[in-house]
Amino acid sequence: MPFSLNNLPKRTQKPRSEGVTLVLDKGYSVRQTEDFCDVCADYIDVVKLGWGTSYVTPRLEDKLNVYRQAGIPVYLGGTLFEAYMLRNQLDAYTKLLDKYEIDCLEVSNGTIWISDDKKQQIIRDLSKDYRVLSEVGSKNPNEVIPPYKWVKVIEKELEAGAYKVICEARESGTVGVFRPNGEVRSGLIEEITDQIPVEKLIFEAPKKEQQVWFIRKYGSNVNLGNIQPEEVIPLETLRLGLRSDTLMDFYSLDENSELDQVIKENTISNKEN
Repeated sequence: MPFSLNNLPKRTQKPRSEGVTLVLDKGYSVRQTEDFCDVCADYIDVVKLGWGTSYVTPRLEDKLNVYRQAGIPVYLGGTLFEAYMLRNQLDAYTKLLDKYEIDCLEVSNGTIWISDDKKQQIIRDLSKDYRVLSEVGSKNPNEVIPPYKWVKVIEKELEAGAYKVICEARESGTVGVFRPNGEVRSGLIEEITDQIPVEKLIFEAPKKEQQVWFIRKYGSNVNLGNIQPEEVIPLETLRLGLRSDTLMDFYSLDENSELDQVIKENTISNKEN
């Protein structure tokens, strides 16, 4: 950091298992990737090459090398996994991962149907050789999965060997753990986290107001995914209380100080007005 500031929230350090920022790369060029890593590498824990973008991205191997040199794990989007599953080409998919020296993957069924038992067996098999992220939730905005089913499926996939479970929201933040208007399905999330350790979950939260909700609810070190590359630095400021949205959530002084009392009184007054 170029300068110091007292009483900031304590952020976990890389390699992190909590406070993870999972970034969605929708097709950056090699040069864009270099610039991105130069600025943000310290705040990126894993990059997902969204859906099937890796299939059409030029100089893919060079791009992967940039991430590798920056110490940032990369995996291919869950929709690409589903595209291989749809064609009964799972073996070809793992060969693709091995070719590009990718040791992380996402097992999802947000678009195609895979039975819970089959999905769990796939996780069980692949977790022997790869770090598996599983994804729960549908990309169909009209499909509402009851909370008890979310909990049951997440528990089973963690037991099968998933490193963490991603709670679906899509790039739009309008499905899964969010309503079509982007509003947080808070009751669902609270029921999930009542029974599943928060550190085992990654919440897709592409919109700022969604990120703010999770940070206020679960703290600076909540795991967040589907973060746009240009939002990595802004997200880190939210985590540290260095943006208006979370400034007062993480502000801290001696409770007995005169200045602290004045600030708190003014904050309460402003909220009431």
